[in-house]
Amino acid sequence: MKFDTRAVHAGGEPDAETGAVAPPIHLSSTFRHSPEGPRGDELLYQRSDNPTQQRLETALAALDGAENALFFGSGIAACAAALQMLPGNGRLVVQTDCYNGFQAQVRHFAERWGWRVDWVDLADPAAAEAALREPAQLVWAETPSNPLLRLVDLPKLAELSHAAGALLLVDGTFATPALQQPLALGADVVLHSATKYMGGHSDVLGGVLCFAKDGTAAHNARVARELVGLHASPFAAWMVLRGLRSLGCRIERHSRNAAKVATFLESHPAVGAVHYPGLASSPWHELAKAQMRDFGGMLSIQLRGGKEAALKVAGALQLFVNATSLGGCESLVEWRRGVEGKTPRSPEDLLRISVGLEDPDDLIADLSQALDKVSA
Repeated sequence: MKFDTRAVHAGGEPDAETGAVAPPIHLSSTFRHSPEGPRGDELLYQRSDNPTQQRLETALAALDGAENALFFGSGIAACAAALQMLPGNGRLVVQTDCYNGFQAQVRHFAERWGWRVDWVDLADPAAAEAALREPAQLVWAETPSNPLLRLVDLPKLAELSHAAGALLLVDGTFATPALQQPLALGADVVLHSATKYMGGHSDVLGGVLCFAKDGTAAHNARVARELVGLHASPFAAWMVLRGLRSLGCRIERHSRNAAKVATFLESHPAVGAVHYPGLASSPWHELAKAQMRDFGGMLSIQLRGGKEAALKVAGALQLFVNATSLGGCESLVEWRRGVEGKTPRSPEDLLRISVGLEDPDDLIADLSQALDKVSA
């Protein structure tokens, strides 16, 4: 069964009791059980598990080719649960170009929990190989990366990680399982912020961990979800389940629009660099073709006029909304450095762009008028 068919039907079987085609939402916070306590598959309490979440996790596992999937209250909650998989005093190898919120989380907790953290450019095969000549517990990669859209060779990194005794976790938020299957390429865990393309409408928070094997790592993450309170509401689970049904066709349109926008931006004199793996000029183009079905809806640009030009363009856009997050129907733009807190890492001249579902000609016209203001 192909991806788009699975996305529509996984976890979406008609309700056994009523025949409803749309999955029901079970909002109960508690469930009746036998006098001795829950037995077998009996549910106990919403924080532990609930029927709507179970449906969603069935679908998530099917889309990523996983043995087990867990849903969390946000992407950063899924990150926290993943870190709870590790023993104290372990070694983490973390990609330098990855989500700023996760970097802040690691820096905040690493010393307290006795972790040794090595920040490595995992998109550089030589750097990855050098870093993994010694043992590690977890390798954390993101591909395509946020915000520079750099790619990691997943089969090669999986080989290096396993030789070092480490689990390989891949943040696949930008690609989604519609475009990339990290578990099939050798990863052990894949993480998604379901807030983005999986939800798809900028109206729900959620995070996902999918596991190639339903083993110790999955067990530890599940325990963390319950004991630390990293769970989501049944309504959030239902919203993401609804979003999955249209994920394939939305990603197809996002990708098509982004390709047109990136091609235009590459030709504009005010733009110094376009980071998009779908461009033939991208250093990641061939790798993207090898391990992705398409190139996605995310890109970033660097302006020749530096910070001043970046802010001027962002302020002049009319269709693109200045907002954080990504993956919704509407196109967004963000000067990333301005939202990265006390330790910003994005270049001052960089704008991150989430290309939405509008007509691409309208998006290009909006970008053109804004860019012309800094190139005149």
